[in-house]
Amino acid sequence: MTQVRPSEQMRGLGVVQRGAPVLAEPARAFDLPAERQAAEQVIEQLLSAIDRIGQVHPFAKGMGIAAPQIAIGRAAAVVQPPAPGTPPIVLLNPRITDRSDETDQQYEGCLSFFDVRGLVPRPLRITVETTTLEGRVETAVYERGLARLVHHEIDHLGGLLYTAQMRAGVTPIPVEEYRQTGRAWTYDQ
Repeated sequence: MTQVRPSEQMRGLGVVQRGAPVLAEPARAFDLPAERQAAEQVIEQLLSAIDRIGQVHPFAKGMGIAAPQIAIGRAAAVVQPPAPGTPPIVLLNPRITDRSDETDQQYEGCLSFFDVRGLVPRPLRITVETTTLEGRVETAVYERGLARLVHHEIDHLGGLLYTAQMRAGVTPIPVEEYRQTGRAWTYDQ
């Protein structure tokens, strides 16, 4: 029996794969509240995708998905924190307004090229502005693993994959060599 590659499994779940033009283009912002209905539909599709994917693959570190990953070129993403029962974080028109100087490097995966994992430096704390469905701008601070997840999805909305954030000379490793599946990221306290 032939093993299905992780990327093919994600493609089968409706996730656009690396090389698709929509992943390399900046996503178009929503005009809120005027486009509230469109934003709600995209959020619903993202939540549905998270549900489908989560039934097939466990995500001990949490997971996220951006609208371009389901072939929608709009500025929306959803992040599911790792803690069970925690509601998803909805990001509409997100923008990082501040980041800590303190960083760390951890391996990241991406649903759009799930066959590899890459060592990515990220700030340990970011401040993010988003727009509510009612058109209000809200600010939130994310730290450590949640900052990493949110930053990864915001990069997608700018047309970047995590490989763009990797240090020069560092390349992704095959998922078969990655030894931290099923474990949360670790941080020094």
